[in-house]
Amino acid sequence: MPIISTFFGIVVRMYFDDHAPPHIHVEYQGHEALIAIADGGIVEGSLPKRALALVRQWCQDHRSELEQNWIKAQALKPLSRIPGADND
Repeated sequence: MPIISTFFGIVVRMYFDDHAPPHIHVEYQGHEALIAIADGGIVEGSLPKRALALVRQWCQDHRSELEQNWIKAQALKPLSRIPGADND
C-alpha cells in the first residue's frame, strides 16, 4: 500500500483496488483510521482530535488530488505523492 503523504508524524496511504467509499488509510502514533475523501469523516477506527482536524483540513485542501489517486488506484496505476500539510 503506497504512502501518498506524510506530515506532522501522520502517514497517509491508499490501497489499490480498495472498497468503497473512496477513502484513505491514516496512521498516527499507534492510531489508525479510514477517512472518507468526500467529507473527511471517519469510516472506521479513530485518531486523536488534533490529528483528525489536520487530516480533515488536508483532505479538503487536496480533495481533487485524492479523487484522482482513487481513480488511479482502482485501475491499478501508480499513485501520485501529495504534499503534506507541513509542505503546502
